[in-house]
Amino acid sequence: MTTAPMTVLVVGATGSIGRLVVAESIARGHTTRALVRDAAKGRRRLPAETQITVGDVTDPGTLPQAVDGVDAIVLTLGSDGTGHSSPENVDYAGVRNVLAALSGQTPRIVLMTAIGVTARGSAYDHLLDWKRRSERVVRASGLPYTIVRPGWFDMNAPDEHRLVFLQGDTRRSGSPSDGVIAREQIAQVLVRALTAPEAARRTFELVAEQGPAPSDLVPLFAALEQDAPGALDAVRDEDNMPLTREPQRVRDDLDAVRAPVGAPADNHR
Repeated sequence: MTTAPMTVLVVGATGSIGRLVVAESIARGHTTRALVRDAAKGRRRLPAETQITVGDVTDPGTLPQAVDGVDAIVLTLGSDGTGHSSPENVDYAGVRNVLAALSGQTPRIVLMTAIGVTARGSAYDHLLDWKRRSERVVRASGLPYTIVRPGWFDMNAPDEHRLVFLQGDTRRSGSPSDGVIAREQIAQVLVRALTAPEAARRTFELVAEQGPAPSDLVPLFAALEQDAPGALDAVRDEDNMPLTREPQRVRDDLDAVRAPVGAPADNHR
């Protein structure tokens, strides 16, 4: 795992996971930039070493300055489910807008979505479908990426810290029985994925089970299968969301962001 310091942008930086990502990134020696809508709130909630940049993922014009010169971006977006902060506007379009602002830059992308994101016909479809579309737009971009689907936050027992990486998204009950994970460990995995070549082009579900936390994540990353080149969905995912049935605006977004075959970013593995 490389330890070279990076300039990292955290999107969703004042959220419950984002704050921990900022702190972990700083602890790892990275220059860490936080995208916030309210500068004063950002300064209150985030470590003093944090570089604060003001912007809003729902306002594309505010994003080019935020992404300028970054080596990596960690996306921990989360909508509140209503109005301006709907799943479509934030969880999906927020990711799309950040990618569109890059204008040829090729940073490492780490996106957090959720376990069970490929479920259909559940009570959470209004959220999960848009998170899944955010995954698809990241894969279509051709940028080097890691996509992490954590289980239920902070519902692990005191002795449940052994990290387990899963693929295929088969745990889709919509309850904590799908898997649990501490917020702090989610942040650690997101940040460590930035500098691990073994994490590139991997998508996985993240849970914790009984046992101690691992000291080295590289073997866990390395054991994962890579997503197929050019695929919109993750390796082993159920093919249950046909592109032909997707909204035209979503298909247009994929066409707009899709990297040409053989583009330079494809070589970041």
